[in-house]
Amino acid sequence: MGRLFGYLRISTKEERRKQKFTRQEHALKSWCAENNEEIPERRIYRDDASGKNFNRASWKEMEQDVQAGDTIIFKDICRFTRERDNGYKKYMELLNRGIELIFLDNPTLNTEYIKSMQNSAEKMKRENIVGGMTLEFVIRLLLVTELDKAEKERETTVKRIKDGIAASDKKSGRKIGQLDKLSPELENDIRVYLVNRSVKQIDLINRYNISRNTLKKYIKYVASN
Repeated sequence: MGRLFGYLRISTKEERRKQKFTRQEHALKSWCAENNEEIPERRIYRDDASGKNFNRASWKEMEQDVQAGDTIIFKDICRFTRERDNGYKKYMELLNRGIELIFLDNPTLNTEYIKSMQNSAEKMKRENIVGGMTLEFVIRLLLVTELDKAEKERETTVKRIKDGIAASDKKSGRKIGQLDKLSPELENDIRVYLVNRSVKQIDLINRYNISRNTLKKYIKYVASN
């Protein structure tokens, strides 16, 4: 194996919400511990930029640094890209350069798995087996599907928060401002709020029937973890 690189990306609006790189750094450290590996800080690249294209300062610097046999590790596919067509082209470009890609949350997109599919496709074409060309399309479909799924999950979560306003049970008997235990659902919705401007504090207040001060305490807690 060549050298290991880590790539972390947040958007500018995430930075304004003080999310920073904490969760991605934790995921990277956990992977290193589990695999008895270490990535020097100088080979961990961070971008505070949109994932719609690859015009990112640290990304371009890393692309010049990586060589065939090296491996880049991402927490998930959205750290790599949020755009399907350009993302696919860049993925294949890196793959053809001999650079390994590992997506901790999307293992079916790891280049090791994709290359095994490529080899199967080539073998089927050489043997004139119907389906060889189809497998090449499957490779692209895997990439596009994961990007679509990530985007739809984000949109669904935002919609769920919005719809929760109308569905909230204001007769639950919970006292406004009561400090209940932070539920997984509320924690997840707060994380979405931290990175998505279309979600407002009032949405969360109404849905979970909590006071603004309580919500602020929860937001502070989630943002720091």
